[in-house]
Formats: sequence, structure tokens, C-alpha cells
Amino acid sequence: MLGKFGKMLLTLLVAAGALLVSSSGVFAAEALPGAGESYIKVIFAFGAMLGAGLAIGLGAIGAGAGIGNAANGACMAVGRNPGVQGKIMTVMLVGMAMAESVCIYALVVALVLLYANPYMRYFLG
Repeated sequence: MLGKFGKMLLTLLVAAGALLVSSSGVFAAEALPGAGESYIKVIFAFGAMLGAGLAIGLGAIGAGAGIGNAANGACMAVGRNPGVQGKIMTVMLVGMAMAESVCIYALVVALVLLYANPYMRYFLG
């Protein structure tokens, strides 16, 4: 069914997913409770780290796809009509800036989840 490349890609994706989940657990270990405390603090820290990692990862993938699509369209347009390269370049750069802003928003969300989480006071006291 799956070729050699498909099996290799599946193995890589499973390994990356396991690394993503396990690294959050390791960093959340510093929030381990003492005697008589609950594990809510650990679960909250784990969830915040996992959410931040997913936010920046998916945001970067989206920005990369958008920038690649804009560059592809601009290259094809310049190849068809080299005389309007200046106008195409301007529109392409504006489109790339808009696509990159998605990644910056994802970074802001990740930083808020990690350092300025509004729900932290409810879980961590």
C-alpha cells in the first residue's frame, strides 16, 4: 500500500508528534506538586506549553505556505510579462507581509499562553 517514501514520512510524523508531546511534559515537570497538592498545576502548564507549540507551529506552516504561494504567482507572472515586474513585486511584497503577519499573531498567542496567561491565576493561585 504505502511505498518506501510513505512509510518514511509516516515514521517521521509519528516521531515528531511524540517529541512534541514529550517535550512539553518534561518542561511541565518543574511544576510538580508537593505533598498534598493536586496535579492541576502540572496539567495547566502542560496544556499551555502544548497549545503554544501548536500555535506557533501551525502559524509558521500557514505563513510559509502563503509566502510560497505568493512567490510562485509572482514568478509566473513575471515570466509571462517581464515589463510589469515592478508592479508585480510591490503587490507580492504586500501579500507576503500579510501572510507573515499570521505567523506574528501566532507568536503573540504562544507568548501569551506561556507568560501572560489570563487563566493562570485560577489554576495556580
